[in-house]
Amino acid sequence: MSLYIHVLACAFGLGSWVAVNGMWVELPLIVNVLPEGWDLPSYLTVIIQLANIGPILVTLVHKLYPGRLRENLVICAVLMIGILACILLTVFWKKTTVFLGQPRSTAFFIITFFLSLVDCTSSVTFLPFMTQLPNKYITTYFIGEGLSGFLPGLVALAQGVGMTKCVDVSQTSGNLSNPGHENFTLEAQYLPPNFSTEIFFSFLVVMMVISLGAFGLLNHVPRSFTLSTEDLVSEPGTVVMVSGSLENQAANNSGKNSQEGATGDQPKPLIVKLYYSRYELAFIYCMVVWVNFGTNGLLPSVQTFSCMPYGNMVYHLSASLSSLANPLACFIAMFAPKRSLMLLGILCLLGTGFGGYNMAMAVMSPCPFLQDSPLGKILIVLSWILFTGLLSYVKVMVGVILRDQSYIALVWCGAAVQAGSLLGSFIMFPLVSIYHLFKSGDICNNKCTSF
Repeated sequence: MSLYIHVLACAFGLGSWVAVNGMWVELPLIVNVLPEGWDLPSYLTVIIQLANIGPILVTLVHKLYPGRLRENLVICAVLMIGILACILLTVFWKKTTVFLGQPRSTAFFIITFFLSLVDCTSSVTFLPFMTQLPNKYITTYFIGEGLSGFLPGLVALAQGVGMTKCVDVSQTSGNLSNPGHENFTLEAQYLPPNFSTEIFFSFLVVMMVISLGAFGLLNHVPRSFTLSTEDLVSEPGTVVMVSGSLENQAANNSGKNSQEGATGDQPKPLIVKLYYSRYELAFIYCMVVWVNFGTNGLLPSVQTFSCMPYGNMVYHLSASLSSLANPLACFIAMFAPKRSLMLLGILCLLGTGFGGYNMAMAVMSPCPFLQDSPLGKILIVLSWILFTGLLSYVKVMVGVILRDQSYIALVWCGAAVQAGSLLGSFIMFPLVSIYHLFKSGDICNNKCTSF
């Protein structure tokens, strides 16, 4: 039964961010068709954050009408909207309209908004729903959430997204003294993918259907445990003795069984702190905002600028392996949970350092550090992996900590996730799309000097 619920929790997590993650990894193909070109990522970040109207409404309902929101119906509606939007995306993603004299990807933007509405709302509905299950399943849910980015990345690699070759292109000279003279220059040409974008979007539909099916089955799992520790601990500051798996079932024995757990025939207990001061909670929520500020808002807009100058393969490796780092970090968190706020703060700081390196390479584009060296390519890929992995671990452990506080703590955790993402994307949009501070690299015409 335990394995069955783990599988369902993981499958349920697949629907959390699969649509948005899928569009990011498919961008190298999409930008060659849609008129916005490589400015499309910055448009996407803003559209995704505008969809925060969903979690804002859910949070307001929780605040104004506590206990009145039927979360099961909201999640079901959200997943069904996601399935419908993915189906529409397969049909209309290439349709454009003329706006202010320029062709615009109107259909793509509208459908993206509804997909983002689904994914953003999942932050404040899926996580609170998981409080109905023992604590160990929330880590499995985070693994599924990580796979929602990794699996589309694998499919995109099999598709051969954005693979290019350098070809000679002749240009007739306009010099009057030497008419007809041809200049040969190298130009990057994209190779045709192994299968179409429509098939890729159909794969996203399948993942959303799997998530909806898992949610339906989770609703029929018998619940013989209490919703949250908020109702289990009578005194603030109570410390609970929990056997290795961190299940909340142990919290029912917070009084007398904590003493019995000290006997020799019991496994060594893990002390779980159930009460945090106001300052500690403020630090926890600040970490949530900061982590998502970087991973969901600030850095995604510039991943192409930081990686593409090193080559298409480097870009695809960084995108796919950093997506793998997310579920891997969740998997590690399942077997090596560390709740120390000092340790989580250090990991957050390290992840920020790697994010700073990624941003620095994006700023230096099209001539980043060690561009022509294998070391430079290794460094940028490792930096993206460690940036994603370290901050994903922090994100999971913060979720576990807040899950042990109360149901509403996870709701506010989801709100903090979206607040950080919103802030990061609104900072990056004008820098990328209006002021054009970042320059794309051309691997076929490298005119950079060596560092």
